[in-house]
Amino acid sequence: MVLLKPAIFSFLCIISFPFQAVDDFCNAHNFAFQGGESITYKVMYAVVGAHFGAGEVTFTSAIETMNNKPVYHIIGDGKTYSFYDKVFKVRDRYETYIDTATLKPYKFIRNVYEGGYKKYENVSFNRTTNTAVTNDGVFKVPECVQDVLSSMYYARNINFNSYNPGDKIPFSVFLDNEVYEIYIRYLGKETVKTKYGKFRAIKFKPLLLKGTLFEGGEKMTVWVSDDQNHLPVRIESPITVGSIKVDLMGHRNLRHQLSSLISLR
Repeated sequence: MVLLKPAIFSFLCIISFPFQAVDDFCNAHNFAFQGGESITYKVMYAVVGAHFGAGEVTFTSAIETMNNKPVYHIIGDGKTYSFYDKVFKVRDRYETYIDTATLKPYKFIRNVYEGGYKKYENVSFNRTTNTAVTNDGVFKVPECVQDVLSSMYYARNINFNSYNPGDKIPFSVFLDNEVYEIYIRYLGKETVKTKYGKFRAIKFKPLLLKGTLFEGGEKMTVWVSDDQNHLPVRIESPITVGSIKVDLMGHRNLRHQLSSLISLR
């Protein structure tokens, strides 16, 4: 997943995968977000002491109908700024359709262009047979599997207060015709300063698989808002050359007040 491809957008999806026991994982209820929500992030690249904005990522949600069932239609669009396109052009679009009652995905679409690399993936999840139907065939998946984008919204509903610093929290995600068993390590709570402002935040490190952009291991650090929204507010990670920092820059129609915000920048 984000761990596997050099994308500005994709690593945002690993920010929030702290799943509890399997029963809770399979029977989630949404308390954190709503249809009509929009959140925007700025991606900054640093090398040899120089920092500059490389691109933006926007997530939007809407309530729609699929197979006569209400679903959250979540879209993630990531792109580099025009001046950065000559270095590494990214035009990524991810979509997921999530059951509003269980937060399990029914359908996942990935259409990406990343520095010359192109990928189109269309996945339909059959929850009766526990299979994923893709462009390449039919694959067996765990009952509670998520896709990379649905995972982000699922995990925003986790009660982080039930964990202790140092706890490892595993999860399953399906991408590129494979199921990945990964974890995050919960680190506790702290105050973090971002380009948007100062937040009370929940902090953790996801386990990354070694890829072309990210180093393997627990190198990335993630902060999410310590309030009912559980919004990612900052992500930092070393990459092959330099480092990347991602900050929340804008939001609309949050379900709850952003009460973790201490002060604007």
